[in-house]
Amino acid sequence: MQRKSLAILAALFILTSAMAAKPQPDATSRCNIVLIVSDDQGYHDLGVLLPELQTPALDRLANEGVRLTSFYVAWPACTPSRAAFLTGRYPQRNGVYDMIRNEAPDYGHKYSPAEYAVTFERIGGMDTREVILPAYLKSVGYTSGIFGKWDLGSLRRFLPLQKGFDEFYGLVNTGIDFYTHERYGVPSMYRDNTPTEEDKGTYCTWLFEREALRFLNAHHTKPFFLYMPFNAPHGASGLEPHVRSGTQAPKEYRDMYPIEGPRFEPGAIAKYSPASPYAGEGKRKTREARLQEYRACVTAMDKSIGSVLDFLDAKNLSENTLVIFFSDNGGSGGADNGPLRGHKGDTWEGGIRVPCLVRWPAGKIPAGSVSDEFLTSLELLPTLATAVGIPVEEKDGLRAVGASGSSVTLVDGFDMLPVLRGEAKSPRKEMFWKRKDSLGGRVGNWKYVQMRGEQYLFDLSNDLGEKNDLSKSNPEQFEKMKARFAAWLTEMEAAEPRGPFRDF
Repeated sequence: MQRKSLAILAALFILTSAMAAKPQPDATSRCNIVLIVSDDQGYHDLGVLLPELQTPALDRLANEGVRLTSFYVAWPACTPSRAAFLTGRYPQRNGVYDMIRNEAPDYGHKYSPAEYAVTFERIGGMDTREVILPAYLKSVGYTSGIFGKWDLGSLRRFLPLQKGFDEFYGLVNTGIDFYTHERYGVPSMYRDNTPTEEDKGTYCTWLFEREALRFLNAHHTKPFFLYMPFNAPHGASGLEPHVRSGTQAPKEYRDMYPIEGPRFEPGAIAKYSPASPYAGEGKRKTREARLQEYRACVTAMDKSIGSVLDFLDAKNLSENTLVIFFSDNGGSGGADNGPLRGHKGDTWEGGIRVPCLVRWPAGKIPAGSVSDEFLTSLELLPTLATAVGIPVEEKDGLRAVGASGSSVTLVDGFDMLPVLRGEAKSPRKEMFWKRKDSLGGRVGNWKYVQMRGEQYLFDLSNDLGEKNDLSKSNPEQFEKMKARFAAWLTEMEAAEPRGPFRDF
């Protein structure tokens, strides 16, 4: 812990030293930042695209900012995706390139406290050498709060306050029951560094809204970074089939999407073993019930987002606040990913291309605009660093944020503000994904996919749904894409080892 603390202090010293060499924005003129991330929301699941879905707050962001239609995350599921946008580094570079979770509960096993204490979900976490967004922002006077899903480790050394945040209230792992705040029977809510069950029984989206508004009320007179990583509309993490076979939403929001017919269907959930106490219960939600709860959960989340936007208006902060919204990965459950192929977990477009909205008024980002430029969540950190005056320089073909001499600060993204303003084309030419044996690569408009042992080639310029495999009709391009993916993977494997998976 002492070595880690000294490393962070040294990094921050180098950051501030580097910034002293050039004029920086005055603290009072720096923009505020609100980053909102949903969990498993579909590409098409915005009211501006799907009128039957009620999302007035998200629609407001779309109408007052830019909606990005070719925006990708760095991994098709939550944990590595979140680690990537907070570091600005590929999952394979920052070391979190798979899930930090336990598999046994998927088969109906409930851990005892002693068992859970030594499981990977409890002891795994992001490499302590990695520097994330709030640590950079702290160096230029920001106060940072996170309210929602952390998902990057639950031991104290991995928690948000040790990574640069000033306040934290939320879940530490990848999913919870929205009311008990337990993950497969294990309490998972924390306040700062301490486990808490103080709000057990209250719908967690309302809790994250409450804490975000409290934070804003306390810190809105100085530059702030508010991070709201919702667990909505992720499926509920309960052992019971009737809980885990969908997400959760309050009745008043479910009533906004009425359904006819039964809520549950007969038959056991196949992955439960015969020895599980939940095998054969026959309480899986019907497709209609899952769709109802999914949409209700999104609308409830939208209500909380609207409360934050209303606060910014009431305090005359909206003009100087950069608001960014996107989903951590492709949709699942009741999500609508159309017209994309696939869903969460896939390297098809439906697993990695997500809805994204960015608003920054006062002429900084055109209102009501739509951009199809090739952008990714890796751009988030260098974009925000540039916006607040932290140096971002070229180094070895990558960007170095703040301390350009440190390998820790090398990032895989760039400042996308000129693209968001419509002043420039995106400089991004390629992006790659690897989830176990599922692979993906986009170079220009060409897309390489390996899913379930089969390989494909698509031209996204006229085949966004990835329906027409060109691997046999265009073998030369197919081989080029495979070679480029192999070169990227070699680069990632040569990076300084990080995280809980690498052997070092």
